[in-house]
Amino acid sequence: MNIATPIDAKSPKLDSSIGHTACPHDCPSTCALEVEISEDGRIGRVRGAGDHSYTSGVICAKVARYAERLYHPDRLMHPLRRAGAKGAGQWRQISWDDALDEIAEAFVKAEERDGSEAVWPYFYAGTMGWVQRDSIDRLRHAKRYSGFFSSICTNPAWTGFTMATGVLRGPDPREMGRTDCVVIWGTNAVSTQVNVMTHAIKSRKERGAKIVVIDIYDNPTMKQADMALIVKPGTDAALACAVMHIAFRDGYADRDYMARYADDPAGLEAHLKTKTPQWAAAITGLSAEEIEAFARLVGTTKKTFFRLGYGFTRQRNGAVAMHAAASIATVLGSWQYEGGGAFHSNSDIFRMNNAELTGRSMKDADIRMLDQSQIGRVLTGDPVALRHRGPVTAMLIQNTNPANIAPEQRLVRRGFARDDLFVAVHEQFMTETAEIADIVIPATMFVEHDDIYRAGGQNHILLGPKLVDPPPTVRTNLFVIEELAKRLGVADRPGFGFTAREMVDRILKSSDLPDYDHFLEHKWFDRQPAFEEAHFLNGFAHPDGKFHFRPDWINQPAPNKPPAAIGALGPHAELPVFPDQVDVIEVADPEHPFRLATSPARNFLNSSFSETKTSRQKEGRPEVMINPADAEANGISHGDLVRIGNGRGDLRIHARITTEVKPGVLIAEGPWPNKAHVDGEGINVLTGADPVAPYGGAAVHDNKVWLCRDTA
Repeated sequence: MNIATPIDAKSPKLDSSIGHTACPHDCPSTCALEVEISEDGRIGRVRGAGDHSYTSGVICAKVARYAERLYHPDRLMHPLRRAGAKGAGQWRQISWDDALDEIAEAFVKAEERDGSEAVWPYFYAGTMGWVQRDSIDRLRHAKRYSGFFSSICTNPAWTGFTMATGVLRGPDPREMGRTDCVVIWGTNAVSTQVNVMTHAIKSRKERGAKIVVIDIYDNPTMKQADMALIVKPGTDAALACAVMHIAFRDGYADRDYMARYADDPAGLEAHLKTKTPQWAAAITGLSAEEIEAFARLVGTTKKTFFRLGYGFTRQRNGAVAMHAAASIATVLGSWQYEGGGAFHSNSDIFRMNNAELTGRSMKDADIRMLDQSQIGRVLTGDPVALRHRGPVTAMLIQNTNPANIAPEQRLVRRGFARDDLFVAVHEQFMTETAEIADIVIPATMFVEHDDIYRAGGQNHILLGPKLVDPPPTVRTNLFVIEELAKRLGVADRPGFGFTAREMVDRILKSSDLPDYDHFLEHKWFDRQPAFEEAHFLNGFAHPDGKFHFRPDWINQPAPNKPPAAIGALGPHAELPVFPDQVDVIEVADPEHPFRLATSPARNFLNSSFSETKTSRQKEGRPEVMINPADAEANGISHGDLVRIGNGRGDLRIHARITTEVKPGVLIAEGPWPNKAHVDGEGINVLTGADPVAPYGGAAVHDNKVWLCRDTA
């Protein structure tokens, strides 16, 4: 599979030491790392920590070659001021003091002109370290700048799972290595979270476990499956409903378990009477025989572990689909067994206190919240996106690259091009967002600063101590926030004035966790709950203690529910009472006969690693995957330039003809930088920012498009 980097692949050089840290990138695995450090203070090979029970010595290849990124010749090294037109690439090197003074001055002017909400600090998951990622919120709240509704990644999946269980946790993910069947659903784990495969394959080798993969194309994870089910995009709920129909029909349903642990099993059974395999086959593109075989496998295998991924979160009906998939484990009673149940994220087990870090005591509920996914609409003056208040005229951007990865790219770029908008970008490379900024300042990488991490796809809190010195002209995210706080007159407010290490210690102390020095010695802390809690044997986390087949789509809490001032989002009135297929997706039509998904590339991680030579060489070039029948019908040959489009725009891209996609489905793996595309516009020209029901999200894998051979 070319996914493993065994810890004993090579012994470290005699003149090097080993540093211990955690991968900072936006991946559920949060791998524990061992980093070779030479006597002259440079990193060498990066390996997975063999004594970490989840990482188990295996990491993805792109992180294993991290030195290529750290010492990249194009890394930003000095603060820069724009010297020409926006995006023209003309820069003048300036000092750090000048850069920070100009950012603060621009923020003050924006506030004087249009109020404090005119400033919008914008960030995301370029690092998952708490201190370096989330300190920007402390400045936001201290200055009453516009709020940030982080919708782009997790909301539909998290919402769907918690509608079912009442909490975002589940069985110990290491139980994938102690099960009889692993269902990997909605995640290309070989490419995006390799440790899922580590444990699944362990069960296959040691127990003869079956691996089932459910996805929308024949990706690398599919090729590892004993049973591979390729469904049409946005039809996962139909498959889940048919599996539960068969479970009730054929006696696989655990009625005693449901009587104790579920809210309305009789109502669900009655609802599913018409959800036959034939019904689901017509929707999903699977055969009725495939659906029957899958239902029989999980129905007769008590220890089945449903590993539910983030593909659910990128469809407009993703919350419904996640809820339906998790419901199978309850119908079958899988939760009762070690190696059984459903798992999406462990985010709720860690109980870490970030109140001081983020300045929560200073948060003003009257300050508007702007949707991260709708940055294009916000910057082009859409009154709904702006919450019917004034414009955004100044931004600080850390840890994200919206000019590349945000949906509705033409709106995004038009908004950034405004002459009255000041943008400062703190970055490691000259990304496409940095290219259209007014001030660019260089950022450290994870081995160059202190931080603390908590996993989502596993169960550990991990320390990320500084291992090597950064270049002398590069600064941490925390440094920038602290220096701006001084210049903006809020450095005396709660949470400011601490080093990263001090803030880590304060987070740990307020969370009743061991201190920094303990973590420095032991490297990580296992927060996995007891078996009874993880498997909900004492009841689910709803007030009634039940798993909810009947979700309250509007009123129930969820991990990232929008504030009351925003309310429920998207077509929430169309969400079903019980698990069901609901076509709030962009259904193909005669004008747009194809469904396009922008799935993640193996050698990129969002827009990170797209700058490194090896990753780019391995990925080749931007391409769209087209089934041979669709190619023939449209006169398209392998390697041709094709044009794809919808109401948001169109772009040209090279065709890759392959049976890995089904007819009517297009896959464009990436995201590639916009400039890597033929005409300088990337795939997110075609993705939408309309919010996903009920609590928001960005459905970047859910696009109806047309396709034709380019004749230009």
